[in-house]
This record gives sequence, C-alpha cells and structure tokens, in this order.
Amino acid sequence: MTKLLTVFGATGQQGGSLIDYVLKNPELSKLYHLRGITRDASKASATSLRERGVQVIQADLSDFQSLVAAVANSYAVFGVTNYWDKGSAAIEIAQGKAIADAALVAGVTLLIWSSLPNVSLMSSGTLTEVAHFDSKAEVEEYIRSLPILSSFFMAGWYMQNHLSYMRPKLQDNGSIVLSQTWSPTALLPMIDITDTGKFSAPILLDPAKYNGKSFTCATAFYTPLEIVEIWTKVTGKKVTYAQVGADEARGNLTAEMQRKLKKSTGLIDDYSYFGPTGRDGLDWTLDQLTDAPNTWESFVKAKEPWFS
Repeated sequence: MTKLLTVFGATGQQGGSLIDYVLKNPELSKLYHLRGITRDASKASATSLRERGVQVIQADLSDFQSLVAAVANSYAVFGVTNYWDKGSAAIEIAQGKAIADAALVAGVTLLIWSSLPNVSLMSSGTLTEVAHFDSKAEVEEYIRSLPILSSFFMAGWYMQNHLSYMRPKLQDNGSIVLSQTWSPTALLPMIDITDTGKFSAPILLDPAKYNGKSFTCATAFYTPLEIVEIWTKVTGKKVTYAQVGADEARGNLTAEMQRKLKKSTGLIDDYSYFGPTGRDGLDWTLDQLTDAPNTWESFVKAKEPWFS
C-alpha cells in the first residue's frame, strides 16, 4: 500500500517539480501517492495535476483548520511558503509554523521544509534585512523542536531567474550584458529548480537516515564570469558581465525586491549565499543523490534561443 505525500505549493516551482519527479520516478511512484495543496484548485495547472492522478486540495495557509484537513492521513509533507506573496516575514513565519503544527496534529511522520540560511546569524548581525531567508530559517528552528522526523531542502539561486528579471540585455551598441551587483568572482550556488525532486528523493526513500539533515541544493558554485562564459559558449553570442549598483541592476524587480537587493548584495559577495559551510554542504548533498542535477550549461542549452 502506498503512502500519502502531501505537497504544498503544488502548482509552484518547487512543489510542482517535486510532484512531477515523484510521478515519473519508478521507485517513488510505487512508494507514494500524491496530494497537491494550492490556493486555487480551479486553475488550469491544478486541473492538469488531477488529470495526472494527483488529488488536489485548496487550502489557506492562514487558516489552521484548512491546513489540518489538507495534511490529514499524510505520511510525508513537503512544506513551502512564498515570502514575496505578502512581503512579510511575520506572515511567512506564521504560515510555516502553522504547516508544522498541522502536520503534528495530523500525525504526519515526515516533514520536509523548504528552508534557507539564517543570514542575520551567519553574518554576525551585519546583514539584518534578508528577511526572506531569515523567516524560513526561523520556521526551521521551530520544526527542529517538534517531535516529528524533519529534513530541510535549501534551494540555491534559481537558474530560472535568468529567464526573466536576471536575463542579459541587448545594449544599444549590439553587445549583450548581464548586469548585477555581485563581484565578478563571487560564488553563486545555482539550481535548476525543476530538480527539486532529485534533491528530495533521498529523504523520501529513507526519512530516518536524513532526520535533522539539511540538503544544500545546487549543482555547483558559479561565478558571474563563468555564467556569461557558458552563455557565450552555448549560444555563440558574446555575453559579458558588468558589476553595477543596485539601482542599475533592478531590472523588472518590484520596489520591495529592489530594496532587498540593495541590502543583500553582501550575502553573495561575502557569504556565497549558503555561508562558510556551503561548499562542504553541497559536496555532502551531491553524494546523496541518485540522479545528477542539471548543470548551468545544460539549462542554457535547453532554453535556447536566448538572443534572437
């Protein structure tokens, strides 16, 4: 008899990717059947999940009773929140803790939490406004205090960011430039977020083994110079990198995201996103995987054409 895996954010990037991987993976699909949680069960992406055999339930992260119902009878839960939905650390913390409490009330065995490092702590208080990291870290700390098996999925920098607001721009002189605040030699841990399932699979296969473990989820660390070199190699068009101020790098960001960008540049330049243990954490994580994650080069090839 298969166990029930309930996935929050089922129509989003992380949750949707996990569902897709479990459905396609011969081993996991025999172990688990799926329930997807979404805010709007009527939208097309939710309908598509139903057509693939996923039970879809609508729930409100701010309504505790709806969360208890959402995770009822689940063996495992993948919990994820979206800071940018409300732009509030307090709301994200409350929602994350509510998911954890609901899982506890419902008797869930395993909770996988989509977390991030505590930047305020990691930087010894020099970076105090990277709220979309710190809020998830606070929820993680809370989950660790609960009597439930728990593991932590910590996603690196989404490669998908470069499909939108981090896309290189064609200049008036015909050159193609990626402009950002980071040092050209800063280290950026990159993940194709469609690999969420690859990183979650070991936990789902052996929850006890990975109880309390954090997975540093990226394929490798890349510098901005390496990023544009790979773009050049794959596309055949010269792409260069320019380090600029936050105002110039804002692109299509909202005002709130622009403000966060100004405050968080040091997270990449000084702490390489994951902090001083990031490299060791990534090496350990990659050793746990059965399926290798997509590289930046393979991602760029898959998303051609970039510059028409």
